[in-house]
Amino acid sequence: MRPATRTFAGLAASAVFILGAACDPANPKTTLRMLASTELADMRPLLEELQRDTGIELVLDYRGTVDAAAALAKGEDAHDLAWLSNDRYLRLKLQQRGGRRLRPLSTETMMSPVVFGVRARTAERLRRNAPDRNLSWADIADGAAGGLVRFAMADPRHANSGLAALVGVATAAAGTGSALRPQDVTCDRLRGLMSGHTLTATSSGDLIDAFVADQGRTDALIGYESTILSLNASGKLREPLEIIYPEDGIVLSEYPLLLLNPSRRAAYDKVVSWLTRTDTQLKIMRRTLRRPIDPGVPRDPRLRTEIGNALYFPDRPEVVDRLLAAYDPDQRRPGQVIFVLDYSGSMKGTRTTALRTTFDRLAGNDGTAIGRFVRFYQGERFTLIRFGGDVHAERTFTITGPPDADAIGDFLATDEFDQDTAVWSALDHAYGRAGELRRTDPGRPVTVVLMTDGLNNAGIGLQEFLRRYKALAPETKAVHTYTIRFGEADPSELRRAAEVTGGRMIDANASSLDQAFQETRGCR
Repeated sequence: MRPATRTFAGLAASAVFILGAACDPANPKTTLRMLASTELADMRPLLEELQRDTGIELVLDYRGTVDAAAALAKGEDAHDLAWLSNDRYLRLKLQQRGGRRLRPLSTETMMSPVVFGVRARTAERLRRNAPDRNLSWADIADGAAGGLVRFAMADPRHANSGLAALVGVATAAAGTGSALRPQDVTCDRLRGLMSGHTLTATSSGDLIDAFVADQGRTDALIGYESTILSLNASGKLREPLEIIYPEDGIVLSEYPLLLLNPSRRAAYDKVVSWLTRTDTQLKIMRRTLRRPIDPGVPRDPRLRTEIGNALYFPDRPEVVDRLLAAYDPDQRRPGQVIFVLDYSGSMKGTRTTALRTTFDRLAGNDGTAIGRFVRFYQGERFTLIRFGGDVHAERTFTITGPPDADAIGDFLATDEFDQDTAVWSALDHAYGRAGELRRTDPGRPVTVVLMTDGLNNAGIGLQEFLRRYKALAPETKAVHTYTIRFGEADPSELRRAAEVTGGRMIDANASSLDQAFQETRGCR
C-alpha cells in the first residue's frame, strides 16, 4: 500500500510563501513570482538574504519538477521565473509541442546527482553478489529482483528524482553508452528493479517523510545526494545510509533558474548574479549540501566523492513517454508465465543443455550486465510444461529465493524424451491452464511462451488449435503467446499462432536461445 501523500492543492497552499518584507533603501523592492521544485524549500533562509541584498522579493509556488515542466510547456503559468531541479524534461515537452514556445533563458545554479542511499548491511549483501565491489545499477536491479533490497523512490510521473533514476537504470541497461532511443526502453530491463520498489510519494519531501516514518519497510532510498546527506545529518534515522554512486552512471541535476517573463530580465540577472557569486555558493553548499556550480569553490568533505560517469538524458520526448509507461505501478503486479517446452527426441543433447543454461541464467546466474537486468524476480510465478507426443510433466513455481531457481533446474534436468512432437496439443493444454488462472486470479497477468525445435507430427493441427482458441472466454483469449523457433520448427505456423493470440514469434536461430527467451520478458 502506498503512503498517504498530500494533494497538489494542499501542497501548493502550504508551500507558497512571501519572502520577507524588509529591503535596503538602495535596492527598490521588486516582486517576482517563481515556480519552484518542491525540494527547494530548503533555500528559504538564503532567499531572505537575497531580498535584503538586492531588494528582490520572491513569491514561490512549489510543484514537482515533472508536473511543473508539463505546465510550463502548455503555457499554463503566470510566473516570472522558474527554478527547477533540471530543465531537460521541459525542453523535451517544448520540442514535443512543435516549438510553439521558445526555450526560456536558463542558468545553472548548483548541482546534485541522483544516487542510491542504502543501509550498510544491505550494501554488503549487494556487494557479495556483484562481480566486483563497485556497485552498479545492474547490481542494484539484480539485488531487487532477488529480494535483497527494498527501496523508496519518488513517483517519476511527478518528481525529477524518480524520473532521473529511471533514466539512469534504463540507460545502463541499454548498454549503448549514449542517449536512450525508443527501442532501448523495454519493460524487461526495468521490471526486476521495480519489484524492489516498496515505497513511493509524489515529491522528494513527502518521500523522505514516509521513509523516516516507516524505517522498517525499506532499507534504501533513491534520491538526491544532498537530500540523503541532509537526512543522515538530521538524527532522524536509526542508522545512516551509505551513498552509492552507481559505476554505470548517474543523472546530474543542475538546478537551472529560468526566465519566463522577458520583461523581468534585469531582475533575473540580479538574482543569477547573487546566486552564483562565491560567497553565496559557499552558503548554498553548507546549508543544503548541494555542490557548487563553480569548480573553484572549496568542497565540503562530504562532497569530495567523485560522482563518476554522468549519463545522457534522453533527447527525444517519446523515450521519456515510454519510460513512464513502463513504470506504471498499476501494471507492476508479478505475473505468471506458462512455459511450454519441447522435449521431443530432437531436443536431446546440446539443445536441451542450451535450454537449461538459459533458465539458469534467467534465475540469476548470469554475470553480464544485461543478464542482471533481464531475470526472474521476486514474486514471479511460472508453470513449466514439458511435452513430446503429449504433455510429459507440469509444475508451478514461485520465485522467493535461490532454492526456487534450483527447483526449476531440477525439473528441466530429465532424460524423458520421445520421438513425437504435439506442438498444438501442448499449446491447447497451456490455454486450459491459462483459463483456470484467469478465473481464480483475474488480476494477475498471464503469458504463454512456446518453444519448439521441430514440426508438429502428433495431436491436433494448427487450424484446430486456432478454432479452439477462438472459442475461449474473452479473459482467456486475452493471454498472449510468444513462440520461439529453435532448430527446424515451422516459422510460418509459429508466426501465425503468435499473431492470432496477440504475441509474436522470435527466431532463436537468428540470435540465440538466451536472447530469444530474454525478448519474451518485454512489455505485456
